[in-house]
Amino acid sequence: MENAWAHFPHEADIGLSATASDKASLFEQMALAMMAVITDIDRIDPIESITVACEAPADDLLLIDWLNRLVYEMAVRNMLFRRFKVTIEDHRLTARAEGEPVNRAKHEPAVEVKGATLTALEFGRTAGGGWSARCVVDV
Repeated sequence: MENAWAHFPHEADIGLSATASDKASLFEQMALAMMAVITDIDRIDPIESITVACEAPADDLLLIDWLNRLVYEMAVRNMLFRRFKVTIEDHRLTARAEGEPVNRAKHEPAVEVKGATLTALEFGRTAGGGWSARCVVDV
C-alpha cells in the first residue's frame, strides 16, 4: 500500500484523509496533509528539528492529539513542518518534526489551522491490511 494523503471538502473547514502501510506512517501522512492546508509543503525546508510526545486512550484520539500538538508547536515556535518520524507504542506517540520558522514571503500561508476536531473522525485498518484515517481541521 502506498502512503498518501488528501483533502476533502467540509463546509467552512477542511477534511484530511490518509492511507499508509503502517500506523506510524499514517500519522506522518495526516501531519503532511495538515501542513499542506497551510502552504505548499515543498516550500518548507527541514532545517530545525523538535521532539513531540503525546498519548491517548485510543488510536483515533491519539491522532487528534498528535495533530493538535503540531498546531500548538506551530503557534508557539512560529514554525511549519515538512518531515516527520513517528514512533507509536501502545497509545503513546513520540515523534521528530522537522521544519523551519515561518517566512510569509516564502511560504505564503493560505490559512491558519486552529485545531483538529472529532468531526468525520475515522481510523482503522483497510481491507488490504494497511491503515486509513480522516478528520476535519478547523481553519
